Amino acid sequence: MLTIETKELKISDELKRKVEMICRFANVKYTFENGNIISVKETNIVYVKPHVLKIKNNDYLIFEECDDIFINGYNKKIKFKDLENYIKN
Repeated sequence: MLTIETKELKISDELKRKVEMICRFANVKYTFENGNIISVKETNIVYVKPHVLKIKNNDYLIFEECDDIFINGYNKKIKFKDLENYIKN
């Protein structure tokens, strides 16, 4: 039988501060969900669920220490520095 273990990833204070500042400058309301590490015990199968920033019915997937943000899945991405302009437009 497979045992699945889930550990919650805490967002770093630096990343949280950056996101809050961008959303404040863009004048938008947001919600933030911490990511998870999901692993199947006794195997080498691991999935890292990113942090999810929700703004205006869009999900922005954010990984710690990554310069890219994925929008509504992994098909479209933007640079973290361009997030404010993307939200405003």
